Amino acid sequence: MANEQHTAQADMPTPGERSPDARGGASLRVEGVSAGYGAVQVLQHVSLEVTDGRTVALLGTNGNGKSTLMKCIMGMVTPSSGRISATIDGVEHDLVGLPTERIVDLGIALVPEGRRLFPRLTVEENLLLGAYRPAARSAIARNLDFCFEAFPRLHERRTQLAGSMSGGEQQMVALARALMTVPRILLIDEPSVGLAPIFVSRTIDKIAELKERYRLTVLMAEQNFNQAIRIADSGHVIVHGHLEFHGRTRAELSDNDMVRKLYLGA
Repeated sequence: MANEQHTAQADMPTPGERSPDARGGASLRVEGVSAGYGAVQVLQHVSLEVTDGRTVALLGTNGNGKSTLMKCIMGMVTPSSGRISATIDGVEHDLVGLPTERIVDLGIALVPEGRRLFPRLTVEENLLLGAYRPAARSAIARNLDFCFEAFPRLHERRTQLAGSMSGGEQQMVALARALMTVPRILLIDEPSVGLAPIFVSRTIDKIAELKERYRLTVLMAEQNFNQAIRIADSGHVIVHGHLEFHGRTRAELSDNDMVRKLYLGA
């Protein structure tokens, strides 16, 4: 029995071990989604797509619906209309109506705004909380090693209480915790919030590195326009729950006067 368990664990991939040739990709589609809280309508007919291995930025200032869309994708808020689906290895999954744990089990993970760590638990204990889906539980030790390789600073501080760390270090813990779920699609909500400017740049660079090294599909909600477009393949600007501009390239986002007016309120 012990040998069978060891073999099963050895067969489970870490996030960095997947071969692009051995899978059918992972993509996310949002179609005509409207959602809100009670009588307050936050999102209105939002549609976007994140194709395999791409990074899409959802840009906008606070209160325009970025976090609500993330919560809809993760099953935390139920849309009043529209469709959300993920296609993973050629199989399409309707996400609306699924519980959050089932969405995580499909291979979709969220790094929430504000990190949402357990401050009185250690770094390692916070990471282990991310390893509850079956694929992750079967390879906890290897995935911990993988996360500590991706974030050497966390390995140095694995026994430190998360609440005693700097904002930048806590963001590393939040990213690593999401990686412990062995995701295919990674949602990142406002990674720059509460960080000093130097840590904002480092965090954005780390997201780009993780996406390339571990072949992730990324949707990143961010209000820091200049930092987000550095790493985004394409992006959208959301204003009062509407997608007002669909950018195809970084150049369209950075050089378009309409985007700057919508985003900066000029």
